Amino acid sequence: MKSNLEELKNLPAVDRLLHNPEIKSLIEIYNRELIRISINNTLQFFRKKIKNKESIPTIELIIEKVKSDIQNITDKKLRSIINATGIIIHTNLGRAPFNNEIIKEVTGVLSGYNNLEFNLETGQRGSRNTHLSKLIKYLTGAEDVLVVNNNAAALMLILRTFSKNKEAIVSRGELIEIGGSFRLPEILAASDCIMKEVGTTNKTKINDYENNINENTAILLKAHTSNFIIQGFTKEANLTELVALGKKYNLPVVYDMGSGLLNKKSISILKDEPDVKQTLAKGIDLVCFSGDKLLGGPQAGIIAGKAAMIAKLKKEPMTRALRVGKLTLAFLEASCKNYLNDQTLLKKNPVFNMLTKTPDQLEKNAQILNDKLQEYSINTTIIKSKGQCGGGSLPGKEIDSFAIKINNDDLSNKERSDFAEQMYFGLLQHKNPVLGILKKGDIYFDLLTIPEEKIVKTASIINDVYKGTITNLSNQTNA
Repeated sequence: MKSNLEELKNLPAVDRLLHNPEIKSLIEIYNRELIRISINNTLQFFRKKIKNKESIPTIELIIEKVKSDIQNITDKKLRSIINATGIIIHTNLGRAPFNNEIIKEVTGVLSGYNNLEFNLETGQRGSRNTHLSKLIKYLTGAEDVLVVNNNAAALMLILRTFSKNKEAIVSRGELIEIGGSFRLPEILAASDCIMKEVGTTNKTKINDYENNINENTAILLKAHTSNFIIQGFTKEANLTELVALGKKYNLPVVYDMGSGLLNKKSISILKDEPDVKQTLAKGIDLVCFSGDKLLGGPQAGIIAGKAAMIAKLKKEPMTRALRVGKLTLAFLEASCKNYLNDQTLLKKNPVFNMLTKTPDQLEKNAQILNDKLQEYSINTTIIKSKGQCGGGSLPGKEIDSFAIKINNDDLSNKERSDFAEQMYFGLLQHKNPVLGILKKGDIYFDLLTIPEEKIVKTASIINDVYKGTITNLSNQTNA
């Protein structure tokens, strides 16, 4: 029997593989350096296997592994996905989606050069902060605005500018945690700000704020509990009370709104959600909110409020590190322009469009998907479901919807669970991924978040994966 050392010597050299016809054909598609790196990765992979007493691979297996390594490097990783979860603003799926009209509009601006920091009137250097200023000021009623790369950055910039090494008073009931275990206290700490907690988890009164004001107090901070609700024996200091207290002690009042609703547009589910314009009208000094939640735009942190305070923010050195680029500005401008026309907003803003779908529309769409799947001989049922706004918005509020369930009542509980799990992950691995709902051994597809124009395509993808899953389970049973 050959030793490991002798086996290792039998692995082909890099130069030999580079002269292999199949590898040479790859060099015509990709650069030589990428091919060499993939060959080295492959040989290293098999060296480890040989050292673990596995047999030397064939040249065919080595070449397949090289191809696989190249594909793993070059395949597109950020991909379009069909959202069948019923969660409209899905944090893991890029939050607010864009429609094709916005993408076409933005493409025209981003092709070639643009006037990101060039003043077309003076012919001199301009500021990227001016492009959206008038539009967002009109939509929010703010004296001035500033856009940074996300809402956490917006709040950090505010705290660092106005309360560095000083205290910001905040209610214990508003010490929120947002996506990715990112907590408000951590943002305050990262801003070199001293957090002063007041009140209790369920009750914070205005005198809790006032009793803790001292010579080191810099800001009165309120955070919208956009991703949870506290019910029962509760109390919170409202914005009007905080504004009055801020004026009494000459302290700025800052409101982290999070969800970024610009206008309710008579959408019933939004009636209790604060919007930016109404909030600023109460006299709040600064409001910050996300661009990619209820606003329906790209990831961005928007700060709106008093002109003198925005001017200070613009001079803060960290502002340059947190500034946005041309892609964000172009998408945000296109998204905000939708709010100028009430007649087309619901059509052009996908978030609002989904929030206003009627149960009749959703049931009709469910029937279309159900019929298509049954044409493929897939046993399905239409069931009532509950969608969500998601993305840290409208907690506790559900949206009446309809979903499709794949029936497997003839299978045992374990077989049914195995089938649902294989379908779920098979759909994620499809060249056109679909994210469904895996729940209690069954798989569902909620119509709230599936665009009407993608229903037929969704059915075809489900059929592809369904056939493969049935074959796999059959092979496992017979093995």
